[in-house]
Amino acid sequence: MTSIAANLQAVRARIAAACVAAGRPAGSVQLLAVSKTWPAASVREAVAAGQRAFGENYAQEAVDKATELTDLGLEWHFIGPLQSNKSRLVAENFDWVHTLDRLKIAERLAAQRPPALVPLQVCIQVNVSGEASKSGCAPDQAAALAHAAAALPNLCLRGLMAIPEPGDDVRLQRRRFALLRQLHDRFNTEGLLLDTLSMGMSHDLEAAIMEGATLVRVGTAIFGERKPA
Repeated sequence: MTSIAANLQAVRARIAAACVAAGRPAGSVQLLAVSKTWPAASVREAVAAGQRAFGENYAQEAVDKATELTDLGLEWHFIGPLQSNKSRLVAENFDWVHTLDRLKIAERLAAQRPPALVPLQVCIQVNVSGEASKSGCAPDQAAALAHAAAALPNLCLRGLMAIPEPGDDVRLQRRRFALLRQLHDRFNTEGLLLDTLSMGMSHDLEAAIMEGATLVRVGTAIFGERKPA
């Protein structure tokens, strides 16, 4: 069984190769290690191998883990569906939220972010594949939400996020990611200062990087097959 350190090295090599293939500079894509369902000990292993940013789907699990690892000064990203009853927990304990998909949640996060903390970094999640089961706002609703979120106090709108349907069709993957990039570029022409495209996971990070991803969210390729939540 390969170690987390070896897996991280392999994923970083994939990212670097994808950047070369896309004609992009080395270091232009950030790796977010998705540690949901994995114990604090696994996160410590990843930290020992140089990883500092971690993504979590479940608020309470993440807070417990972050508390145990508080000595490491890590960066925590919330990447799961966010319900109203968890917004305060997320606003008080995370550095980033990638899954903002409605104004009500944005307003709650803004109101609940402690003033002593730096603004919460947020991304709008867009449902680029149109799946009824998938979180995210519709592409034609993303502009209104982005402009409204950008105007709220205690939030800093950084960009857009998407989770396309799984599959091996690289052309389809690239079309989904291209839609998110086009929205990102359009919103910047409308005055929003976005710098983040959170897209691409273990199975499709190459396609995402080809279409402009600045952050890829990788769990399985680093930690192994996910443990039951």
